[in-house]
Amino acid sequence: MTIQEMDHVSVVVDDLGAAIAFFLELGMELEGEAAIEGRGVDRLNGLDGVRVDIAMVRTPDGHGKVELTKFHTPTAISAGSTAPNALGIRSIMFAVDDIDDVVARMRAHGAELVGEVVQYEDMYRLCYVRGPEGIIVALAQQLS
Repeated sequence: MTIQEMDHVSVVVDDLGAAIAFFLELGMELEGEAAIEGRGVDRLNGLDGVRVDIAMVRTPDGHGKVELTKFHTPTAISAGSTAPNALGIRSIMFAVDDIDDVVARMRAHGAELVGEVVQYEDMYRLCYVRGPEGIIVALAQQLS
Protein backbone atom coordinates (compact mmCIF):
# COMPACT_ATOMS: atom_id res chain seq x y z
CA MET A 1 0.00 0.00 0.00
CA THR A 2 1.16 3.55 -0.75
CA ILE A 3 0.55 6.68 1.28
CA GLN A 4 -2.87 8.32 1.04
CA GLU A 5 -1.86 11.98 1.24
CA MET A 6 0.52 14.41 2.91
CA ASP A 7 -1.21 15.69 6.04
CA HIS A 8 1.05 18.51 7.28
CA VAL A 9 4.54 19.83 7.81
CA SER A 10 5.65 20.37 11.43
CA VAL A 11 7.93 23.22 12.43
CA VAL A 12 9.36 23.72 15.93
CA VAL A 13 9.43 27.41 16.90
CA ASP A 14 10.38 29.42 19.97
CA ASP A 15 7.93 32.32 19.54
CA LEU A 16 4.62 30.66 18.70
CA GLY A 17 2.75 33.97 18.49
CA ALA A 18 5.18 35.43 15.96
CA ALA A 19 5.10 32.25 13.87
CA ILE A 20 1.28 32.22 13.84
CA ALA A 21 1.20 35.92 12.82
CA PHE A 22 3.74 35.23 10.05
CA PHE A 23 1.68 32.44 8.50
CA LEU A 24 -1.64 34.28 8.95
CA GLU A 25 -0.19 37.30 7.15
CA LEU A 26 0.90 34.94 4.38
CA GLY A 27 -2.79 34.09 3.96
CA MET A 28 -3.10 30.88 5.93
CA GLU A 29 -5.98 30.35 8.35
CA LEU A 30 -5.72 29.30 11.99
CA GLU A 31 -7.38 25.90 12.32
CA GLY A 32 -6.78 25.57 16.05
CA GLU A 33 -4.41 25.67 19.01
CA ALA A 34 -3.85 23.16 21.80
CA ALA A 35 -1.63 22.36 24.77
CA ILE A 36 -0.29 18.81 24.50
CA GLU A 37 1.34 16.66 27.18
CA GLY A 38 1.13 13.25 28.79
CA ARG A 39 2.69 9.80 28.75
CA GLY A 40 1.52 9.02 25.21
CA VAL A 41 3.15 12.20 23.93
CA ASP A 42 6.37 11.28 25.77
CA ARG A 43 6.34 7.82 24.22
CA LEU A 44 5.57 9.15 20.74
CA ASN A 45 8.47 11.63 20.87
CA GLY A 46 10.93 9.43 22.75
CA LEU A 47 11.34 12.20 25.35
CA ASP A 48 10.33 12.54 29.00
CA GLY A 49 8.09 15.32 30.31
CA VAL A 50 6.98 16.70 26.95
CA ARG A 51 4.80 19.79 27.27
CA VAL A 52 4.11 21.73 24.09
CA ASP A 53 1.70 24.25 22.64
CA ILE A 54 0.76 23.70 19.03
CA ALA A 55 -1.08 25.70 16.40
CA MET A 56 -2.32 24.27 13.12
CA VAL A 57 -2.60 26.65 10.19
CA ARG A 58 -4.00 25.71 6.79
CA THR A 59 -4.06 27.08 3.29
CA PRO A 60 -7.33 28.68 2.18
CA ASP A 61 -8.17 25.61 0.07
CA GLY A 62 -7.83 23.41 3.18
CA HIS A 63 -5.32 21.01 1.60
CA GLY A 64 -2.00 22.30 2.94
CA LYS A 65 -1.29 22.47 6.67
CA VAL A 66 1.62 23.56 8.86
CA GLU A 67 1.82 22.55 12.52
CA LEU A 68 3.73 25.07 14.61
CA THR A 69 5.08 23.58 17.85
CA LYS A 70 6.48 25.44 20.86
CA PHE A 71 8.32 23.12 23.31
CA HIS A 72 8.10 24.22 26.94
CA THR A 73 9.70 21.01 28.24
CA PRO A 74 12.12 19.75 27.30
CA THR A 75 13.34 22.97 25.72
CA ALA A 76 13.94 23.02 21.98
CA ILE A 77 17.50 22.63 20.77
CA SER A 78 19.16 24.53 17.94
CA ALA A 79 18.95 22.81 14.59
CA GLY A 80 22.08 24.56 13.39
CA SER A 81 22.45 26.67 10.30
CA THR A 82 19.58 28.33 8.45
CA ALA A 83 21.70 28.67 5.31
CA PRO A 84 19.93 27.67 2.08
CA ASN A 85 22.26 24.68 1.72
CA ALA A 86 21.83 23.37 5.30
CA LEU A 87 20.75 19.76 5.73
CA GLY A 88 17.11 19.24 6.71
CA ILE A 89 13.85 20.73 5.51
CA ARG A 90 14.79 23.57 3.20
CA SER A 91 11.53 25.43 2.71
CA ILE A 92 7.77 25.30 2.42
CA MET A 93 6.50 26.59 -0.95
CA PHE A 94 3.26 28.45 -1.52
CA ALA A 95 1.68 29.64 -4.75
CA VAL A 96 0.66 33.32 -4.54
CA ASP A 97 -1.20 35.77 -6.78
CA ASP A 98 1.10 38.80 -6.31
CA ILE A 99 4.59 38.03 -5.06
CA ASP A 100 5.56 41.69 -4.56
CA ASP A 101 2.54 42.32 -2.32
CA VAL A 102 3.19 39.18 -0.26
CA VAL A 103 6.88 40.02 0.21
CA ALA A 104 6.00 43.57 1.34
CA ARG A 105 3.44 42.28 3.86
CA MET A 106 5.84 39.63 5.17
CA ARG A 107 8.59 42.24 5.63
CA ALA A 108 6.25 44.05 8.02
CA HIS A 109 6.48 40.90 10.17
CA GLY A 110 10.28 40.92 10.16
CA ALA A 111 10.75 38.61 7.18
CA GLU A 112 13.63 39.16 4.82
CA LEU A 113 14.44 37.96 1.34
CA VAL A 114 17.06 35.20 1.29
CA GLY A 115 18.20 36.23 -2.20
CA GLU A 116 16.18 38.11 -4.79
CA VAL A 117 12.82 37.83 -6.51
CA VAL A 118 13.70 36.21 -9.83
CA GLN A 119 11.83 35.25 -12.96
CA TYR A 120 12.12 31.68 -14.23
CA GLU A 121 11.64 31.76 -17.99
CA ASP A 122 8.12 33.02 -18.85
CA MET A 123 6.46 30.80 -16.26
CA TYR A 124 7.13 31.98 -12.68
CA ARG A 125 8.42 34.71 -10.41
CA LEU A 126 10.07 33.07 -7.40
CA CYS A 127 11.74 33.97 -4.12
CA TYR A 128 12.68 32.67 -0.69
CA VAL A 129 11.64 34.60 2.43
CA ARG A 130 13.14 33.92 5.87
CA GLY A 131 10.71 34.42 8.75
CA PRO A 132 10.68 33.70 12.50
CA GLU A 133 13.07 31.02 13.77
CA GLY A 134 14.79 31.02 10.36
CA ILE A 135 11.77 29.38 8.66
CA ILE A 136 12.26 29.66 4.92
CA VAL A 137 9.12 30.05 2.83
CA ALA A 138 9.34 29.82 -0.95
CA LEU A 139 6.85 31.88 -2.94
CA ALA A 140 5.85 31.24 -6.55
CA GLN A 141 3.73 33.49 -8.75
CA GLN A 142 2.64 31.85 -11.99
CA LEU A 143 2.91 34.29 -14.89
CA SER A 144 0.67 32.73 -17.49
